[in-house]
Amino acid sequence: MSDDPKGSAFDTGLFGKAAGYAVRIMDLSGGNGADPVETIRGFRTIEHANAFARRYVRDSLERCRTPGMAPEDVIAAWFAFGEDAEVTGAAEQAWRSAAELNDFARTPARDAEDRNWRILDPRRDAEDEDEEEE
Repeated sequence: MSDDPKGSAFDTGLFGKAAGYAVRIMDLSGGNGADPVETIRGFRTIEHANAFARRYVRDSLERCRTPGMAPEDVIAAWFAFGEDAEVTGAAEQAWRSAAELNDFARTPARDAEDRNWRILDPRRDAEDEDEEEE
């Protein structure tokens, strides 16, 4: 155990970490192989990264849904055409789509906020800072 109070023994990462967290966007259609389509960096907390990933997947699944689809067909369409989001740097605290996929497929999103991952995108913060500098 380290004598440094800022060392890993006391820093769980719950409230953020210097390097931050990232979310990898995976194309489930296989078009990109096992490589992510995109890696989004700049999430300061696990909660921020998890909320972004959850909403991103929810939005992707909803875009694969058509009226009247059975839940298993929604999931099949998502695995064929959708995108998954993986939180990196959070180990077992990372949100995983498998935990909620069946619930998402059974119950269509009723609130637009459940799908609004753009508001949580850390790249948006960088764009806002750029606008303020001009």
